[in-house]
Amino acid sequence: MVPAPRRENASPSPPPPASPRLAVLLDNVRSAYNVGAAFRTADGAGVERLYLAGITPTPPHRGVVKTALGADQRVPWQAYPNSVRLAAMLQAEGWALWALETAPAAVSLPDLLQEAMPERVLVAAGNEVAGLDPALLARADAVVALPMWGMKRSLNVISALAVVLYGVRLFG
Repeated sequence: MVPAPRRENASPSPPPPASPRLAVLLDNVRSAYNVGAAFRTADGAGVERLYLAGITPTPPHRGVVKTALGADQRVPWQAYPNSVRLAAMLQAEGWALWALETAPAAVSLPDLLQEAMPERVLVAAGNEVAGLDPALLARADAVVALPMWGMKRSLNVISALAVVLYGVRLFG
């Protein structure tokens, strides 16, 4: 059997669009594999920084590194103990906080993408079971949800994050 060539080296990627600037805040995400997938997603979507808050595993955790496949070396990241304080600091610097959550007051992603796009968007994604910290939700400039047509009300947290990030990149 002949091994397939590695696609990461196939051709250089163009730089991400200058606007909007994107950052991601993972709030108490439990799974190291989800965090690794977030690094890969952030790299692909041109996210400039990944914030890992609360109990969220960080590199060099084996599961993060294994799933990230090197993206943890490319995407700048920072661990922070409290997501609410971090969000407050970033909002003071001009970042719009978009909370990814299935809350009753959430705006559907397609509807949100029809509105004027902020220059800087911080997308917060939360714990796989409990969701986002309620205090973080209260700070949000927008609560965004994905339309769901099946029996389940949500996707895996990083799958949903990918949809939002690429939605912003492609249609924002």
